[in-house]
Parts: sequence; C-alpha cells; structure tokens
Amino acid sequence: MNYHDEWMQVEVRRIRDLTPTVREFELVYPERQAAAPGSHVNVRVTIDGQPDKRSYSVVSGSEDAIVTIAVKLLAESRGGSRFMWTLEPRMRLHATKPHSDFELSRGAPHYLLLAGGIGVTPIVAMARALNQLGASVRMLYAARSRNELAYAEELGNILGARVTVFPADEGKMVDIAAEVSALPAEGELYMCGPIGLLDAVRQEWALQKRALSKLRFETFGSSGHHAATSFLVKIPRLNLEVVVAEDRSMLDALTSAGVGVLSECRRGECGLCAMDVLSVDGEIDHRDVFFSGEQRAHNKKVCACVSRVAGGTIVIEPAFRGDPDFGRIEILSDCGLRQCVYPSHLP
Repeated sequence: MNYHDEWMQVEVRRIRDLTPTVREFELVYPERQAAAPGSHVNVRVTIDGQPDKRSYSVVSGSEDAIVTIAVKLLAESRGGSRFMWTLEPRMRLHATKPHSDFELSRGAPHYLLLAGGIGVTPIVAMARALNQLGASVRMLYAARSRNELAYAEELGNILGARVTVFPADEGKMVDIAAEVSALPAEGELYMCGPIGLLDAVRQEWALQKRALSKLRFETFGSSGHHAATSFLVKIPRLNLEVVVAEDRSMLDALTSAGVGVLSECRRGECGLCAMDVLSVDGEIDHRDVFFSGEQRAHNKKVCACVSRVAGGTIVIEPAFRGDPDFGRIEILSDCGLRQCVYPSHLP
C-alpha cells in the first residue's frame, strides 16, 4: 500500500549514454516543474508484465518543463533499470512531480559533497546550486573506473579545481578520516553512494564527535554488503511463507503474496515499511538509512523495501495487521498499481 502520488504523462525528449552503464533521460512535463537540489521523481515502470514504480534523483530541472534523470543499468537490477533502458525518444510514460527528501540547506560556512558511483545524480544539482550561491564548497567523486565518472566533465566546469575524482581502478581512494577532519567544525557534508561508503562516513563522523545534523545522506536500495540471493520469509501469524527471489524486494514479494505492507520511499529512507524481526537464520543485509548502526546491529527491525537476508530465513511480524475475518479487497488504483485495501475502522 502506497501513499497517493500525483502522476503526469511525460515524454522522453532526449537520451544519451554518459558511461557504458549510465544513461541520461530528458523528460518533458506538460508544465514547468520546480526541482530543488536533492529532488526525486517516481517513474511508472513495467516489470515482468506488471506495473511498478521506481524513484530516480533529479540531475536538473528547467523552466521549459524538462526534468533530467540518469539511470545506471545494474546487473542485480530488480527490473527498473532494464525497463528504463528500453525507452526511446518520443516515448511516453508516467512520472510524478519532483519532490525532495534530501534537502540542501543554505547558509553553512562550508560544504563537502561526496558522491559514489551513480550517487552523483543528486550531488550534481547541489554543486550547481552552491556554486551559484558563491558558497565555499568542495566535492569528492569516487567511481570504480574513470569511464564510470558520469558527470566528471560537467562538475569540472561547475567547480573547477574544487572537485577531485577518485577512480578505484587507478588506485585512488577517498581518505574519509582525513576529509572529515579537514571539514570545518560547522561545515556540512552531503553524500550519496553505496551503503559501504555511507557506513564508513557515518562511522568516522561519529568517531570525530561531529554534530549529526551536519551530515546528510542517502543511498540506493540496490546497494548492500552482500550480493542479492533468494531467501525465505515466514509470517507465523498468517501461517505464510514467501520466497523472495534475488531480483525482487521483500516488499514486492510480500505484496504479491497478499500481505499488506505500508510503504512510501522504497529507498530505505522513510521507515514506513519497517517490520519486527522475530528471528533470523542467516545474516540480515540492512540496506536502509533509516535505522542507526546500533539498531541494525540488534536485528530487531527490518525495512522490507530494500533490506534482504544473505542466505537463510527470516521470521517477521508485519506492522499492518488488517483483519483475517474480513480478508482483503484488491483494487487497481488510478496509477495502475494493485493495492490491498482494508476497512478503515478496523484496529
């Protein structure tokens, strides 16, 4: 079950390949869209013949109603990136208006931007905005190889020598401890990248006893500490067992099995789909940014939209209980997604 999104029909105006695995899409909206740095749009996709949605960061928005996003084709994709890569110019699809969950503050004495891989997409807009404001800003951009630095040239044009790239295949790695130490005490760090990089930054930030309010971040749900493999989910209260395939999320598998799960961001950020973990046989691969490191270590909660189990079985208790006597009513919503609806007066 998802909160309502306002869907609009958009047209793909232009497509260009930025790297061998990153493709940029210009989407033309029927009217101008305000897209603050850190904004996302949800896009309706079709996966295995079924409607679904995916969230993509906005690289840029313009006054002529064009919103630009970039999508990385992932080997471990759950189908969203594969669908996006089938699009061609002049095709139409449905997308939401840009909305921001990763807001850029104004007025900090210094900013440090950190991007890892495709995590550069929201950071480009932040770099552009901070440069226009004349802010004190530096940027670090890491990728597996130089040919995967999707926006390196544009960022160089925006920030000049204030951006440094770190291609891992050339032996260049970000010294996180040194970079955090060099950031002035009242400076703010904004980062987007894989969960391993994020964990390292959060750990160093805590070690240096920096204000949590000065660290802002997001990650992408496909990024984990383990490769995605299939696992089993058991729900004793419902006498139900659900197999989660390696290319599906726990949220999608549970929803398909008729289990009502509240959800919103599908990126492991809002915590709405979090549920109790009764037991686990195997290791939970927490891919969310909602819970703290301590909470994740306790393995008492899990975000169903992104987190997985690295081989084994997890026993859960969904937060939404519904009523087994009433059953469920399945409807096709106005956005084309099947939703489970329960009577609102039930406990």
